[in-house]
Parts: sequence; C-alpha cells; structure tokens
Amino acid sequence: MSVISTIKEKLNQETSTDEDAGMEKPQGVTRLFFATDVHGSTACWKKFVNSADFYDADVLVLGGDTTGKAIFPIVDEGDRYTYTRQGDEHTITEESELEDLLESLENTGYYPYVMDQAEYEQLQSADGDERQNEIFLSEMKARIQEWINFAEARLDDTPVYACPGNDDPIEIDQVWESATGIELVEGDVVEIGDRYEMASSGWTHPTPWDTDREESEDELRERLETVVGKVDDYEHAIFNFHEPPYDSQLDEAPELDEDLRPKFGAQSTEPVGSEAVREIIEEYQPPLSLHGHIHESRGQTEIGETTAINPGSVYSEGSLQGAVVDLGSDVDVVGLIRG
Repeated sequence: MSVISTIKEKLNQETSTDEDAGMEKPQGVTRLFFATDVHGSTACWKKFVNSADFYDADVLVLGGDTTGKAIFPIVDEGDRYTYTRQGDEHTITEESELEDLLESLENTGYYPYVMDQAEYEQLQSADGDERQNEIFLSEMKARIQEWINFAEARLDDTPVYACPGNDDPIEIDQVWESATGIELVEGDVVEIGDRYEMASSGWTHPTPWDTDREESEDELRERLETVVGKVDDYEHAIFNFHEPPYDSQLDEAPELDEDLRPKFGAQSTEPVGSEAVREIIEEYQPPLSLHGHIHESRGQTEIGETTAINPGSVYSEGSLQGAVVDLGSDVDVVGLIRG
C-alpha cells in the first residue's frame, strides 16, 4: 500500500478521487488546514495531525473547544468491570474488552476513569463534587499532553497553532504552553506564511451553559479590538475567532425552550452568533475569518469582502471536519472536508 493510501485509510476520507485531485497545491501558496471543536476526541486529533501530510498543508490551525465534556466512570469490581452507557448497564470481564472500551471512549471525546466501588460511592456523595472536578481537570490535562506528544513525534517543522474556546478551562493553557511544536495563540497575532497574519481569540458572548471563556458582547468587542489592533496589514489578515458572526448562516443552532431543550425536535433554528464578531469583521474586512462553536452550522459565507468559514463538528462520531485554504495573492477555500 502506498504512503498516500495508508494516510487516506487512517483519515477515512469521505471524498472521491476527483475531489482529492482538486486539492493539489499550486506553487507559491501557503496551505492552511483548519479544524475546530474536537472536544477531547483523540481520533479527531490524530486525523488533524495527519492532515499535514495528507493535504500537503504548511500550517495547522486548531480552533476552540479542545477538551471533552464528561468523565465516564468505570467500576472495577475485581473480577469484572461495570459501567452505564446510554442508560443501559454493561459488564465486561476481559482486559481486552476494557482496552477496546477505553479506546472507543477516548475517540468520542469522553474521559474514561476506572475506580473501585468505594471511590465510586464517595464520588456520588454530597461532598464528592470537588473531587470530581479535580479528576475532570486532571484527565483533560493528561489527554492534551498525550496529544502534544503524538504531534511532536510526527510533525517536523509544520507550525501548529491552538486557540482554546469557551468550553476549555483556563487551566489547560499551561499544558499547551509547555509544547515545543504547538503554539498557543489566544489573544495573539502570528505570521502565516510570508504574507498573512492571523489574529485569534476563543472567547464568546454568553451561552446558556455559563462556560469558562464567555463575556458580554461589549467586553468581547473590546477583547477582539485589542487583538486585531496588533495586525499590521488587514488586507492580508485572518481572523480566527471561535464564535461565528451573528446571522451569518454559520451560527444557526436549534432553538431552545426554557429548559434548554431543542424545540420542535430540533427542527427550528435561530442565529446565535456574536454581534461583536460580526461588527469587527465588517469594520476590518479581512479576506478570511475562521469560526466554530456551532457544530451543526457547517458552511462558507461572504460578509462584504470577507470569506467566513465554519467547518462544523461531529467529534462524537470520531470524524474530523475541517477546511483546506490556500493563501496566495488571494484566499482560495479549496474545500470543506470530513474524514
């Protein structure tokens, strides 16, 4: 099997041969691969790293929400392991079954945590919340470190830029900052190739879930003004903002009722993006803006002279969605991919 075929098998690309051929990189361009909202999925991270070779990308950019959403408890009862999944009780007795379960959970963004019955009961007690939070944060940090090790072992000089999102605890930043091959870019501007600059922020305006990196629209506007103020040339700027601009077709999410449940079977949607983000884009008109946050709102749109992208996310399937963008004299969105 050829190298390309091997990589393609690993990425499980859902593209045809003709579409792949259309992604051949022209001379003189800087190719950027962007993905976001991997939410702790190790399968998505590995595909993201492997995308450097597969798409001949010069730069990898990981948008916000890098961490998963939940611990998955598994109880070690000595002669067996028990757990609950989708409301059903399960029992496994073989170590090989446990390894398969752990891999499956990691690939879909969970943090499996094996414990004995006594620890499980303690965590369910009234005073167990603090310990649960400690475990959750520890597991997040450990997985990011594993991801860093994976990337540094496989990527030579390909720049990788990571910008945590609203769901990511501030405490994880120290792990990203410890990497030698990955740069944390929250609030910073970095050079992309020899022409472009990228300004990044993963903060959002308030959500119904009171997440770690959210603030009022006025505060968000001030934050974004600060970071884009570091850009030298807005005609060759990239805005990497986790939240999409309001009413842009990249921010359509299911309409929620007062209990935060989707109305009408999630068939009714509404724009939930940021007005501050839209105002910044309209004012500065960078040629490209990269977004995420709203998983189901995958697409590409134009806001004046700006091409805006949200590749969406289906991380819970272990499938990576991303965007391939060629940066030359103009911005060329080669394609939105899934694999």
